[in-house]
Amino acid sequence: MNSDELWQRYCKYHRSYPELGFSLDISRIRFSDDFLENMQGGITAAFEAMSSLEAGEIANPDEGRMVGHYWLRKPELAPSADVTDAINSENKKIKEFAAKIHQGTLKPQRHDRFEHVLIIGIGGSALGPQLVSEALWHKDNPMSLHFVDNTDPDGIAKTLSKLGDSLEKTLAIIVSKSGGTVETRNGSLEVAHAFKARGLDYGPHAVAVTCEGSKLDAQSKSENWLEQIYMWDWVGGRTSIFAAVGLLPAALQGLDIDAFLEGGKMMDELTRTPDSERNPAALMAMMWYAAGNGKGEKDMVVLPYKDRLMLFSKYLQQLVMESLGKEKDLDGKVVNQGLAVYGNKGSTDQHAYVQQLRDGLNNFFVTFVEVLSDYTADAENVSNLEVEEGITSGDYLSGFFLGTRRALYEGGRDSMTITLDALNANSLGALIALYDRTVGFYASLVNVNAYHQPGVEAGKKAATQVIDLQKKLLHSLQSEKKKGTATELAVLIGNPEEAETAFKILQHLSSNSGRGIERSGEGPTAAQFRYRG
Repeated sequence: MNSDELWQRYCKYHRSYPELGFSLDISRIRFSDDFLENMQGGITAAFEAMSSLEAGEIANPDEGRMVGHYWLRKPELAPSADVTDAINSENKKIKEFAAKIHQGTLKPQRHDRFEHVLIIGIGGSALGPQLVSEALWHKDNPMSLHFVDNTDPDGIAKTLSKLGDSLEKTLAIIVSKSGGTVETRNGSLEVAHAFKARGLDYGPHAVAVTCEGSKLDAQSKSENWLEQIYMWDWVGGRTSIFAAVGLLPAALQGLDIDAFLEGGKMMDELTRTPDSERNPAALMAMMWYAAGNGKGEKDMVVLPYKDRLMLFSKYLQQLVMESLGKEKDLDGKVVNQGLAVYGNKGSTDQHAYVQQLRDGLNNFFVTFVEVLSDYTADAENVSNLEVEEGITSGDYLSGFFLGTRRALYEGGRDSMTITLDALNANSLGALIALYDRTVGFYASLVNVNAYHQPGVEAGKKAATQVIDLQKKLLHSLQSEKKKGTATELAVLIGNPEEAETAFKILQHLSSNSGRGIERSGEGPTAAQFRYRG
């Protein structure tokens, strides 16, 4: 297309939503003139499925659960007064608890005020708060956030080292719906040990975010933790950012959680409109379908041109890939659906993988996120310095975005652009809600269940089997006092088929002093292991 034709296409397929300070441009996705019309049957069915979900229908049949993250942004939408009251009650509790922490009414064991928050969780229990914290941080925030989001002991040690003596002024938030998530349990045990090493009790520094009646709920009450903030089994981890998982850390950081919720609510209302060509979530879902031929044949590269949104692509990786990456569709047919997501930030990627995007495999489409305001409203050190006559650093950032968009299109690469007038609590809430709805619509278009994660559960089950094998190996080595190869030891414990896993386990144990396992020799067949005590 020539420049005039592209301009006409832009005007035709650009959608502006001034009430949200938001716009969407799909003009650089190459779809036929009749594509949107041909998709109406599928998108109408997606609207119906979404309406049923919001009304409280069992949308996750594998687990017999409703899916209610939309109710979090508009509690009166919930299918019962009890659920509405529960959401409002917990939101009120979050605000009251944060106020007590900020005022010093609730204080750490040895100091007048808490100054830091240490969030212990994994997946959505950490990704959401990390995104919000990074996007909306301000130097005057009353508390700083830190994270233990893995069972990596070195990573935990690094976080604790950074806190140092400030651990005594740190509030730990332990996030697990059931209390059975082993990564979170391990992190909590490590942090509790660090408190104990300083002569501090864990309870006066700990808060549980969990389901009422869970294992974690019981533990927190028995150990006299500061508070229990509840969530519900109808909120999935990857959509929990508008529940206590995201709201409690945001409130403690001093962010406007009402504006964040309102932004999500406004986007929900906008994306309920049945006019698919004015509905940004429906349009995005259809663009995902067009770009990947309804089979996820192309990856989605997310490039926000805003440092504060650096974690947005990481957040979307879980939301999109865990929701859409499914072996079977709703009819039980093997389809191996999915949509791979990766990205970082612009213009950093001008110096990273944009070279391949422009000249390499055409196996992707790009979603640009543009923020028109160069600074957040409360940003410090606003200079508007002209690095050239009439040109600022922000102008260059915008120029790199526009240039990359043009270069990719000229190279036959598709993209779409989300534009925010400014980045704030309201617009961030709206942006996240937009993707929540888009994922739901796209899942309907490709006929998969977006709200379960059998692959994740399979991985957890396999990990448990490995841990059980390690326990058997250790027991055998300690009791038999024998030295042997991985093959010999696997036979000894009655699991000859697990020789390779046995070798990997023993190799790991012998590489860490203090674990009691000694290795002699190298390689999977020659290495021998014994218990040294």
